[in-house]
Order: sequence, then structure tokens, then C-alpha cells
Amino acid sequence: MTMSKTKVLIAGAGPTGLTLALWLTRLGVPVRIFDKATGPGETSRALAVQARTLEFHRQIGIVEDILAEGIRLERLTIHTPAGVAARLPLSDFGRGISRYSFAFALPQDIHERVLITHLERAGVEVERGTELVAFQDKGDAVIATLSRNGKTETVSAAYLAGCDGARSAVRHGLNIGFPGGTYEQSFYVADVRGSGEITPNGMDTTISSYGFAIVMPVRQSGSVRLIGIVPKAHEADETITFEAIRADVERDTGVKVEEVNWFSTYRVHHRVAERFRAGRVFLVGDAGHIHSPAGGQGMNTGMGDAVNLAWKLAAVVQGRADPRLLDSYEPERIAFAHKLIESTDKVFRFITNRSRLVGLFRRYVMPKVLNIGLHTSFGSRAFFGVISQTAIEYRAGPISSGMAGKVSGGDRLPYVAGNVMGAGSDNLEPLRSLDWQVHVYGEVNCDFRAMLAPTGIAVHAFAWTEAAGKAGLQRDAAYLVRPDGHVALASPVQEAAAFQRYLAGLAIRPRTAERAPYRVPGTMHSLA
Repeated sequence: MTMSKTKVLIAGAGPTGLTLALWLTRLGVPVRIFDKATGPGETSRALAVQARTLEFHRQIGIVEDILAEGIRLERLTIHTPAGVAARLPLSDFGRGISRYSFAFALPQDIHERVLITHLERAGVEVERGTELVAFQDKGDAVIATLSRNGKTETVSAAYLAGCDGARSAVRHGLNIGFPGGTYEQSFYVADVRGSGEITPNGMDTTISSYGFAIVMPVRQSGSVRLIGIVPKAHEADETITFEAIRADVERDTGVKVEEVNWFSTYRVHHRVAERFRAGRVFLVGDAGHIHSPAGGQGMNTGMGDAVNLAWKLAAVVQGRADPRLLDSYEPERIAFAHKLIESTDKVFRFITNRSRLVGLFRRYVMPKVLNIGLHTSFGSRAFFGVISQTAIEYRAGPISSGMAGKVSGGDRLPYVAGNVMGAGSDNLEPLRSLDWQVHVYGEVNCDFRAMLAPTGIAVHAFAWTEAAGKAGLQRDAAYLVRPDGHVALASPVQEAAAFQRYLAGLAIRPRTAERAPYRVPGTMHSLA
């Protein structure tokens, strides 16, 4: 029997699998990606695209295509049965934290289509109608059996990534537990045409004594997305039709529904797999964790998993890092998954709690608290950091080290806006190289630069500005930045030996060591 070979085999072609495939392809790693579905998804639950995801898209050069397809949400309007309780600006509530300081909505199916288009341009086709029958980790490779149209094929891959959703065949094959539970409430999601109190380019939330409902625009179709909790009277129904709950939905959302494009109800789980890795096999996205849709975090978290794993796999597969680098994937991402479950769980239980006291608080007090809190600079920044995923950090992770200013190893490199590079750009622009780099905000010491030159790692020197200080960076400190834009090592002094030790410890060599360094106008580099 002939056996085909690839470096990374990806099970599942949702946003997570597609992101992993696209990043690996950009990094020059051969992949195969397959999905048991015969075509991409037609409907879409996930709508929110967070700033951190847009930053990742910028790194691989697809962010403009994504932004062109979606809709920027300008404001959040909170309704109660008594009327409008608060109007909160969303168009720039993350000012100074990210280039993408706004709330952004794009249906998952269209998001996937953009990713697929870029993947196809890079010469990678999603293998549809293909199922993972079995796989075995042989220690030096993973041997997988795929089935398509009744024919089986054996594939040898260096690594297997399970991006195959909540019912993951990869997770089942590894026999990894998936503890958690199911919320008692059912959700409804509908894509409708209608009229009523719909904020154009905005998001409307109705908070009542017994629950909540959300109305969001879907740009492509001119329709609106309705999300809410199935009324208690229908919770036990085997099948729930839109007509059965129409009166409740129209009352809660304030939308008079004229036409229903699609409608679905589902139960929500909250689970985290016991492990995200076994040998050469990884769990990514919903295969490893699922949570309530509170805050639009699910799809974005899966794509974040994919980016975290992609650059590490590429470095190890291409011999640019010790395989121990892969040991950092699970602790970094499983810690975040647990944190996310905890926070979304609390929020979700609060907004779905049916006790009369909580209901009264939700209806009368909560809108006032939100109105005051999110109109303060501190409140809106904190809210944006959590929701946008720009506050994700890996400080406790095994490859994070040091602190300079307010920035620790493991933190996302803070965004510094303005003309920091003589090109009207920002300090995250060099991350498009998808490579290790050193950032200094202030003056670079000549000895430091000369001693780092043999490593081939680009040194980016940015003029010190008030904005850099505000972002928490320290003047003349040195930051070793990972390919995903997180700080690996933060050092208050430019001590080359500490950087050499860090790089040697994981046998890290930059991609640019093989070719001319990535150049950005107005920055200085060490010579490779």
C-alpha cells in the first residue's frame, strides 16, 4: 500500500483549522487539511471578530480583505422594558490598545470563505468529504487513515492537529477526557429581515428581568442576527420552531420579523479537555474547549490556539528550534481556556439567572453600572482588553521570562501608535515577518547590537515617545518578541548574554538567518 507524506495533517476546516493551515503555509510548512463536511458552512453562529484576531490577520496580510467583508459596530444600545438605559460608543473604545480599537462583526461562513480563498491562492485545497478513520503516533511520525468516497488512504505526518470541533474524532482517538457540563437554558439564533428599533451599524441588547436578547446587523445580506434565550415555556420542547417563540422574540428584541432566513436552537456546553497534547498530536479550538457564547470568544480563542501552535510547529519542523518549544503550547493555551470558562461562565450564569432578585438587579441596576463604568477611560480600556483578547498573557508559561517597565515576558507586545517608524506606521508592523525580533524603544547600545548580530535576529529600534511610556514599555529596555507578537524575554538592560542564553536554551534560529532580513522603512536592523 502506498503511503503519502506531509508535515502537518489538519483535521477540520473551520476557522481554527483554516487559520492553522494558512499560518503554516505562510511559514513554508507543507500541510494537508481535510473536513468530513462536503462544503464550507452555510450558516454561522460566530459573528464577533476580536481585535487580537484582526492583529493576527494583519501579520499574514489578510486583514484588509476581512475588514472589507464585515461591519464596524459603532455603538452598543442597552434596552430595558422601560426604554433605552444606556448608549455606549464601540467605534474606538480600544483607543491606544490596538490598531483595531473597534467592535467588528463578520459572519463565520464569510470569514471562512476569505481564509479559504487565501489558502487556495497559496496552493492548498481543503479535502472535503474526508473522514479520519484511525491514527497512531509511532513516535517519529503519526500514521493516519483517511476515508473518502468509500476509499481509504494512509498518510504519514510529522504532526496531527485536531481542529475538528466539540465532537472531535482526534480527541476521542486519544481518549482524552472532556469534563464540564451543559447549561440548562437553550439559545436561539436567527437571521431575519425585519423592522423596528434597529441601530444601524450598532448592537442592541435587551436586558429584562428574566434574560437577555441581542440584535446585530449582518452587512452582506442586510439582515439582522437575533440571539437570545429560549423562553422557559418552550425549554422542554423536543423541537422549537420560530413561530412558537415569535411573540417572545419580537417583544424582547423590538424587531418585527418579516422574513426568517434561518433559525436554530442549541444547548450550550462548557468544557475543557484534560490535555491539549499527546506526543505528536494536538487539540486546537473547540476540540479542546467549548464555552458559552457570552462575549463572542469561542471562534477567536480557537484561532488564537492555531496561531500559538503554528509558529512553534513551523520552527520545530524546519529545525529552527528544539522540539521542547512545543511543550509550551498546552500550558499557555489550556490556562487561558480555563480562565475563559470561568469568566464567561460567571457572566452567562448571571445574565441567565431566573431568580427574581437577580432579575431586578439586571433590569434596574446593571444598565446604570455599565453606563458609568464604560464611559470612564479605565473602565472601557479594561473591558476592551478582556473582550478583544489583547489582554491574553502567558506570564506563567514555560518560555516567558523577565520584566521591563510594566511589560512581562508572556505579555502581548503593547501597541504603540503614531509615526514610530518614520513611515506613519506602528510598532506591530515588523511582526509581518512572522519571525523572532528584538525591540528597543530608545537608543540601541552598539555592543548589544554587535553581539546579537551573529544570531541573525532583527533588532528594531524605535524612537522613545510618550506613547511608548504610556503603553508600559521602558526606555532603552530590550524586548525579545516571538513570531506571534508576545514578548518572550523582557530585559530592563540591553544585556546580550541574557538574550543569547534564552535563544540557545531553545535552540532558536530566526527564519531570516536563511535570507535577507525583513525591512521596514525607518527602522534599523542588525545584519543577518
